[in-house]
Amino acid sequence: MRKVNVLEFVSLDGVIQAPGGPEEDTSGGFAYGGWTAPHSDAVSGAAMMKQMKMPCNLLLGRKTFDNIASFWPQHNDIWPGVNTATKYVASNTLTSHEWKPSVFLNGNIAARITKIKQ
Repeated sequence: MRKVNVLEFVSLDGVIQAPGGPEEDTSGGFAYGGWTAPHSDAVSGAAMMKQMKMPCNLLLGRKTFDNIASFWPQHNDIWPGVNTATKYVASNTLTSHEWKPSVFLNGNIAARITKIKQ
């Protein structure tokens, strides 16, 4: 079984929504998009670049997938592996997408994730 490495942006009070920019995800009236930018430094930047250079597959929720699918396919120079990585997307509404390879997981997603193998 493969190891799952988690790299995420989360504030001390549990906020994970819209770390990248003000317009990233305003659902629920969220007005603090881009909250991570003022806190970035050389250490966090180096950690992200190291992670982005490693071969990987991605496990994403549908909203996150929608956000990154609109940006990353056109920015292969920044994160070369993102287009070849298999994107496992937890969604009960989305079943396909032109950004390949993508695998859509619906229903009892927790049970299906345990079956994903190398």
